Amino acid sequence: MLALNYTQEILNLQDVEVEKVENLDKKQRIHIKLRRKAVNCPCCKTETSKIHDYRTQIVKDCEAFGKKVELVLRKRRYVCTCCSKRFAEPNTFLPKYHRMTSRLIATVIEKLSDERSFTSVARETGLSVFTVIRIFDHVQYPALKTCPSVLSIDEFKGNTGGEKFNVILCDPQTKRVLDILPERKESYLIKYFKQTDRSRVEYFVSDMWTTYREIAANFFKNATFLVDKYHWVRQAVWAFEAVRKETQKHLRPDIRKYFKRSRALLIKRYNTLEPEQKQAVNTMLWYSDEMCEAHSIKEWFFNVLDTDDLTAMKLEFKNWLDSVDTTVLKPFKRCVNTYFNWKKGIFNSLEAPFTNGFTEGCNNKIKVLKRNAYGYRRFDRFRNRILHIFSHLSAA
Repeated sequence: MLALNYTQEILNLQDVEVEKVENLDKKQRIHIKLRRKAVNCPCCKTETSKIHDYRTQIVKDCEAFGKKVELVLRKRRYVCTCCSKRFAEPNTFLPKYHRMTSRLIATVIEKLSDERSFTSVARETGLSVFTVIRIFDHVQYPALKTCPSVLSIDEFKGNTGGEKFNVILCDPQTKRVLDILPERKESYLIKYFKQTDRSRVEYFVSDMWTTYREIAANFFKNATFLVDKYHWVRQAVWAFEAVRKETQKHLRPDIRKYFKRSRALLIKRYNTLEPEQKQAVNTMLWYSDEMCEAHSIKEWFFNVLDTDDLTAMKLEFKNWLDSVDTTVLKPFKRCVNTYFNWKKGIFNSLEAPFTNGFTEGCNNKIKVLKRNAYGYRRFDRFRNRILHIFSHLSAA
């Protein structure tokens, strides 16, 4: 009797009595019943304690001690003495028409808050994949109604709903994922933002996608448009890389391979190198005047970004743009032209502390989710899955 009481405590189910426990090879079968008590008729609300008959129902529960658990519930059916209605006794752990406990359903939903696949969760909980999907499809997240003071937008390769790219909206200030959109076309973004309250937005952060800039100009006129720092800084690095690759083509095979393997050394800040590394960089720059000039431009660019005073940084950045604009190196001329086209957003990003760093991190997590699931076909399910993964951030 004492052992049964302990089993009852382990089950942690209200008003349940354990009759016996069967230990099978791969599962435990626990026979239970509810304590008998008077209940109210669901039709006429008359209290009755008259039993009509008993039914046995097998209910799946959460795993315990490495084994699947089945509850064999011997439930009573009462008959109302007033209206003759027959009904099953109520309980707190089994929803109507269900064959699994509420806590098993909650466990499935909790496990799906990680990047694991539906198949993985089904294997862990002893359910079928279709049952896990059916449970998750009850989880719904509404569309964004009100934009926060800082809005970050970016796209990621989703390949769902017939579109190659999906869009993620985030609040980088509070680290929240706000919504997932099925496409990044301007027509859809216009339709979407027309339905949202945009009055609170003070900063709009995006990468160097022209559509985002146009959306910011038309729908967020009172907000400061910021170009994500990573996206415009890498333009200068790409320009230097283009010069290096062009230089390599004219070198001997052994030297060309050495240049290629030393790529990270050439990109790295010169003043952070060890003496031996500086000597190696100097030797490589000796092979080409173009490489030497490109390296000098790259170092000047990063020295500008290291300037502590914002006014002095902007002035020096303008000097860098004017000087590099006269260079014969085509990659850097293209880089400067890009900077001139996005000058306002770039200069705004020097003053504001917000970037797309959090958004890019979310995109990386989405890639893990998609890879684990071998992709998603339905956008609505993919969207809810992403928002569910990041929902704990919203709760915090």
